[in-house]
Amino acid sequence: MMRLARFAPLTLLFAAALGAGQARAGASLRSEAQLQLALRSNPPCCVIDGRPEAQRKARALPEALVYRKGLKINPIATVVVVADSDARALAIARTLASAHPGKTVFAVEGGVVAWQSVERSIAAAAPGGRALEFVIPKNTCEQGTPLQQLRSEPK
Repeated sequence: MMRLARFAPLTLLFAAALGAGQARAGASLRSEAQLQLALRSNPPCCVIDGRPEAQRKARALPEALVYRKGLKINPIATVVVVADSDARALAIARTLASAHPGKTVFAVEGGVVAWQSVERSIAAAAPGGRALEFVIPKNTCEQGTPLQQLRSEPK
């Protein structure tokens, strides 16, 4: 009993540290390779474009939301931030992460060129283009007596 009491504070500290890491995902700067690995199984819910207007027009990200102060999003999955510099992308990512505690926000290291490379590699690796997973409806692959038979003539 004495030994257990001695290790209890250490165990609680370890559990708290482990839980704290999961509770607040936060913002981080990620390279192309890191993004490819992270987003293969969990595609982002939204891409935030933090570049100036001239850069957005020169090289558009069609599905991205333009960042502005006070931007309201509902991050149901990972948020990806693209900007003209790594520092700006990380600053925007930290702002979004603080507004949405517990959500994962990635800042793209390398800007729009790196992000478009990540998008291409994920789309090329996924069956059926951008779809990263799919569901086969029930009873479509079962063998045996069919549930229904379609006929062109009346019974």
